[in-house]
Amino acid sequence: MDTTVEIVGVPMDLGADRRGVDMGPSAIRYGGLSDELEKIEQPTVDSGDLTVPRAEERDPDASGQMGGTAKYLDETQTVCERLADRVAGIHDAGRFPLVLGGDHAIAIGTAKGTAPRGSTGIIWFDAHADLNTPQTTPSGNIHGMPLGAILGRGVFDGVEWAHCPTVDESNVALVGLRSLDKPEKEFLHERDLHAYTMSDVDRRGITTVVSEALERTAGDVDQLYVSFDMDLLDPDEAPGVGTPVRGGITYREAHAAMELVYGEAADKLTALDVVEVNPILDRVNRTAELACELTASAFGKRIL
Repeated sequence: MDTTVEIVGVPMDLGADRRGVDMGPSAIRYGGLSDELEKIEQPTVDSGDLTVPRAEERDPDASGQMGGTAKYLDETQTVCERLADRVAGIHDAGRFPLVLGGDHAIAIGTAKGTAPRGSTGIIWFDAHADLNTPQTTPSGNIHGMPLGAILGRGVFDGVEWAHCPTVDESNVALVGLRSLDKPEKEFLHERDLHAYTMSDVDRRGITTVVSEALERTAGDVDQLYVSFDMDLLDPDEAPGVGTPVRGGITYREAHAAMELVYGEAADKLTALDVVEVNPILDRVNRTAELACELTASAFGKRIL
């Protein structure tokens, strides 16, 4: 990619029950992200981290709850608005935003800073659908709501800081699903999103699934945004994640997926975030180092 990649960290764990993913951006940098991108001669600049409110200084239930439960709602809105402004500025400067999380709620900011530039497809690599709303959530954790917010589901419909009208459901694919809440299952059965579970990956193979997902998300849009939650991988491969779920994809399957993103959609790829690295739960920074390697694959790194 000739375009300069600008790295921005969002050290936020307000969207999750388990603390630690706020250290994800630092862990990924320490894991050698710049070195991995330098190896493939990818021009890169690191613009540091956004300022994020400290959970210890806030009341998770003090925000307006939009008619339901959403912990740290006001604080999450503030961070996502800051990130949306930063991402929009990166685009305006002719650079590519690479956003490091942080919990997956930050994807609202990445999407809001990107989607207004044209029709937008999304590939959501994740063990979870993240389609809940304050009314459907079993936990109140906003990291289980970002895709629902981006699509304007329920009370998020028309909410300026979250809903992205240029993202049509038919141009959204979820890959690697294996932990869904009942309302999310119902929503996926009723709507036009493309959902690929781990059963699909088992039966059809990761390359077939990802190629089809790319065709459905990138084929008829102006741009593609990829959101990569590290819990897509099996915990044996990536133990240091916010919400681990057994039965995920392997190391090589993850690389194959990201290699396909570059190989089949590099001309549409416009933004990437990598989220939910939790170094507290990791082993010798293994998950963060893997995040670095997978990011390099998305920008063109190959074995040969």
